[in-house]
Order: sequence, then C-alpha cells, then structure tokens
Amino acid sequence: MEKKRIVVKIGSSSLTNSKGEIDYEKIQEHVEAIAKIVKQGHEVLLVSSGAVAAGFRKLGYPTRPVTLKGKQAAAAVGQSLLIQLYAEQFAKYGITTAQVLLTRTDFSNKERYKNAFATFSELLERSILPIINENDTVSVTELTFGDNDMLSALVSGLVHADQLIILTDINGFYDDNPQKNPNAKRIGRLTEITDEMLEMAKGAGSKVGTGGMQSKLLAARTALKAGVKVFIGTGSGPDKLIEILEGRGDGTYIERDELPVLPSQKQWIAFTEPKGKLFIDKGAEEALLLRGKSLLPAGIYKVEGDFDRGDVVEVYGESGLIGRGEVLYSSEEIEFACGKKTDELHDGFIEVIHRDKWVTL
Repeated sequence: MEKKRIVVKIGSSSLTNSKGEIDYEKIQEHVEAIAKIVKQGHEVLLVSSGAVAAGFRKLGYPTRPVTLKGKQAAAAVGQSLLIQLYAEQFAKYGITTAQVLLTRTDFSNKERYKNAFATFSELLERSILPIINENDTVSVTELTFGDNDMLSALVSGLVHADQLIILTDINGFYDDNPQKNPNAKRIGRLTEITDEMLEMAKGAGSKVGTGGMQSKLLAARTALKAGVKVFIGTGSGPDKLIEILEGRGDGTYIERDELPVLPSQKQWIAFTEPKGKLFIDKGAEEALLLRGKSLLPAGIYKVEGDFDRGDVVEVYGESGLIGRGEVLYSSEEIEFACGKKTDELHDGFIEVIHRDKWVTL
C-alpha cells in the first residue's frame, strides 16, 4: 500500500460511554488501530475530542456541563488526563506522542500558520504522533472551531494530508434521516458537498458531541478544497483504519480523482477569516479568472470593511463570490484608488492583489 499522510479525527461519541465518560476500551481499540497503520509506514496525526468528558467528573459534575465556564474548566482538567492516557497506550506500541493545542487564531494569523506547519513537519519527520485538540480553556466565543470536525479539516489542509478519516457513531451520510426514515439509504461515495446536502444533514449530533453530520460535511467540503480526500463513518476492531484506507470502510467516501493541491501560502488565504470585501467589474473578473492576471485598482468599484495591508479579503464579481486574496494596500488606500488607472496613481501603486496571493473559489 502506498504510504500516506493521514489525519484521524475521533469524536466524543466514539470515545465515551452512555454516561458521557471516557470509555477506556474504546480508546485502547483506537490506539491499536492507529498503531497498525503507523506500522505500515503511514504518517498519522490524531485530532481527538474528549477533554471535557475526561475531566467533568473530577470537578464534581454529575453529568457533562452545559455552561461555557463548566466546559472550559472540565477541559482544563481533562486535557492532561486524556493526553496521559493516550501517551501510555501508544507507548505500548513504541509510539511517542506530542500534544498540540490550537486556536482559531493559529489558522488566521499567517506567521502562526507557518509556525504550526513547521512544528508538525518536524514532529512527523521524527516519527512522533501529534495529538491535536483545540485549546478549549482559552476559547472565548465557543469551545471549538464549530467543533473538532472543522479543526481536523484545517489541520489536514495545513499538513497536506492525503486522507482525512472522521470517525463517528453514524456510518456515513444518508439520503434522509435514518433515525426517522427506516428506508433511508446510505451514500457510499460523493464527489462534492452541495448546499442541499448540508441542509438535509441538519440536526443534532450525539448527546456527548458538539457536531452532527452537517458539521462533518462542512469539514469535508473544506478538506476537499485543500486537496484532501475524506471518509466519514464508523468502524470496529483493530483493523478498522486499514479497512477504511483499502476502500472497505463502513461509511461515506468523499473524494474526486483530480483534487487541487494548494501550497501552504494559498491554503492560509483560502481558510483564514476574511477582513473585508472587494467588488469588481466584468473586465477585472475575466482578467482574474480567465487570463491569470493580478487585480488592479481600475477594476474595483466598491470596498467593504476595514482592513490593512496583508489581510485577506473576499472578491465579488458579477456572478457573486469568485475568490480571495491577500491585499497589498489598506481599505482606505484602495477606496482612494478605486476605478483609477495605474498612470493616475502615485508611483508604486500597482496590483491590489498579486496573482501569487490569489485563490479562486
């Protein structure tokens, strides 16, 4: 089998028992399954939920907390317990682990993005298995990126993974809600994630997780944009990951024969939070999309948002959102230059977005 770089995401529902507590037998099975594909020569990164589940009992909570402060406190206690458990289990197979805690800022700040890539590259080069979670105790808007599904997608793009495996308690995507419709059929393979699929997948996830099928499809769409193939499903036994990699997994494969491969710089542009919007005319749109040109001030007729040089903005043409780019000027400077030809501007004011810092969506 071809050696691959694989991101495995394990959700809370695949780590816990009916009371929402960590299930040690499940963790042992996951670890053995990962150890088997590591032994085959694959590089593996593990994105694991479970910090809250591992810690809430230690705080005296009878059940999983629902308040943000309760979740963050439980995560603060549980993260160290969880990583210790993983380290002990992986050590049985001669695998050394590393804990990596990330926040959304690590994907929106260019320097931190580059540093994260360098760290993962060094760990993998030295045959260390990174175990990744969000830094829950300092997340202020929500506990997660939405949930760890999106975190796993962003990580898979960051490290240029070949495959993202999202393990959950549902064996893939169905054409209707299987809990309500006994005749719902599972879809074994998808080549894209449409808005209609996302709408169909709406609904609550499991009792102990934060993300349902919709969040997993959103994560899959993000991973596909970065050139990463995705599997969403379940599995049992120590050979479950081998079966998934061989195309025999119990779930849905989301992949295409030809996938784009974005360099790290362009991945950051594609997935960071945009700071503003530029609206361009038909000529500028054709120059960007059809002729591989940079965006010049003459083609811009409207600016929205307050942003600085080096920020990422969305660009809208006649057909709507067409792409994103890293701007070479602030919103104030671009507003001044809107619609003006290069010879009407001061020296040095040329491209607003250089072709090398542009991503078509």
